[in-house]
Amino acid sequence: MKPSLLSVSKGAAALVFLIGMTSRGADTTIHSTLAIQNAASGSSIKVTDSGNHAWSIQTSSDFATWKEVEKIKVYNGYYECAQKALLPGNVFYRALFDANGVESTTVNALRLPAIAYNYANPLLPPNFLVPPIVNQDNTPLNNPVTDAGATLGRALFYDKRLSVNQTIACASCHQQNRGFSDGRKFSVGFEGGLTGRNSMGLSNARWYQRVRFFWDERAATLEDQVLQPIQNAVEMGMTLPALRARLAAEPFYNDLFQKAFGSTEVTDQRISRSLAQFVRSIISTKSKFDDGIPLRFSNFTAEENLGRQIFNGQVGRATCVACHGTDNFVPGPNINNNGLENPYLDKGVGGITGLARDEGLFKVPSLRNIELTAPYMHDGRFATLEEVVEFYNSGVVNHPNLSPPLRVPPPPGAPPGPPLRLNLTAGEKAALVAFLKTLTDHTVETDTKYSDPFNYGN
Repeated sequence: MKPSLLSVSKGAAALVFLIGMTSRGADTTIHSTLAIQNAASGSSIKVTDSGNHAWSIQTSSDFATWKEVEKIKVYNGYYECAQKALLPGNVFYRALFDANGVESTTVNALRLPAIAYNYANPLLPPNFLVPPIVNQDNTPLNNPVTDAGATLGRALFYDKRLSVNQTIACASCHQQNRGFSDGRKFSVGFEGGLTGRNSMGLSNARWYQRVRFFWDERAATLEDQVLQPIQNAVEMGMTLPALRARLAAEPFYNDLFQKAFGSTEVTDQRISRSLAQFVRSIISTKSKFDDGIPLRFSNFTAEENLGRQIFNGQVGRATCVACHGTDNFVPGPNINNNGLENPYLDKGVGGITGLARDEGLFKVPSLRNIELTAPYMHDGRFATLEEVVEFYNSGVVNHPNLSPPLRVPPPPGAPPGPPLRLNLTAGEKAALVAFLKTLTDHTVETDTKYSDPFNYGN
C-alpha cells in the first residue's frame, strides 16, 4: 500500500486525491479517496473508504518531514474531521493505512444513547390498541421488538457492509426523509444496476394484516423479506456466509449481538430478526390526521375535511377506503388489481404463480406518509399525488382481475361492471390530495432513533 500525497494551497475550495490503496476481496475492488475542504467557515479532511479501514492523516510542507495530525477509523464508508484553517503556502497531506489504528468499539463506531431508545413499548394511541388495528399486527410471537434487538437492527439497516462492495445499505433505498422509500422510480444497486420495482415506504409495516412482503408478496414474513435484498444480484450482491464473517469481525457487532441475543454469535436468523424488529419499530402515529381523531377533525381545514369525506365515500363515488381501510390505511385481508394497464407488463403475483387470475395483483401499501414516498405504484409511474388521484378519477383500465371496488356495481346476476369513473371536480381532486397530506407524520422523518447511528466524525 502506498501513501497518497495531496497538495493544498490556502483558499482551495475542495481537492480530492485517490489514496494509493486498492484491495480485492469477494470479487470486488475497494478504492479510497482523501478530500480536503478549505473554506472561510473552517477546514476539514474527509476520507472515503468503502473498506472501512483505519488511517493516519499526516501533513508536511516539504515532503521530508511528516507530522500526524489525526488518527481516524472509517466505520461506514467515510469519516470527516475538522481541521484548523490551512496555513499560507503549500501544505501536503497524506493518508497512511494504519493496521493498528482506532478500534471499532461500540462507543467509537456508533452514536448511541447511554440508555437505549424505547422501541419495545412505544406509546400508541387508543385506536391502535383495539380492533381492527390490533388484529393487523404481524409481529410473530418468536420475534417481539426489543430495545436491544431493534438497536442492532438499526445499525444493520444503515450498514453498507451488507452489500458485497460495501457501498449500499438498506437505507440507501429506504431513506428516512422520504418515509423510508426512495425518490427514484427504481433504486440503484451495488454495481449501478436498477431494481425491477419502486422501493416501498416502510412506515407501519408492523400493521400489514396479510403478513407477506414485497409488491408481489413473495416473502412469507418480514423476517424472510429482509434477507432477500442482501442476496439479490442487483441490489446488494452479498452472500449470507460472507456477511456473517464480515459482521463477526467487527467488535461493535460482537457487543450488539451479545446485548440483543445473549451471545456474540452472528447467525442468519439473528440478522433477520433484528432487522425485522427495527423495521416494525418505524411507527407513524403523530400526523395531523392522528391529532384530529379525538377532535372529530375540527383541526382540519374545510378542504381537508372535504377530502376526508370523499376518501370515505361520504361525498361522491370514490371507494378509496375499500382498499385503504382503518386508521392505518391498509387493505385488510385482500390483495388487489388496480387497473393500471391491460395486459400488465409486470404480472405481480401472476409472475410467480403463472396463473391468469393473479395477473396484476400487487400488495397495497399503507398511505401513511404517502406525501413523502413519491413516485407512486410498483413501477413509480406517477410522480405526484395529483397524478395518482387523476388516475383513479378517470384512468382506471378495464382488466379481468380488476378489484370490485374499482368497478361500477353491477345489478344482481349481471357480469362485472366497467371501471368506475369518479367525475371529481378540480376542487374535489385538490381536496383529496390535501387530505392525503394530513397523513404525513414529520416525526418519522426526523426521529433520531430511526436515523443513521454510525460515527462519521463531524
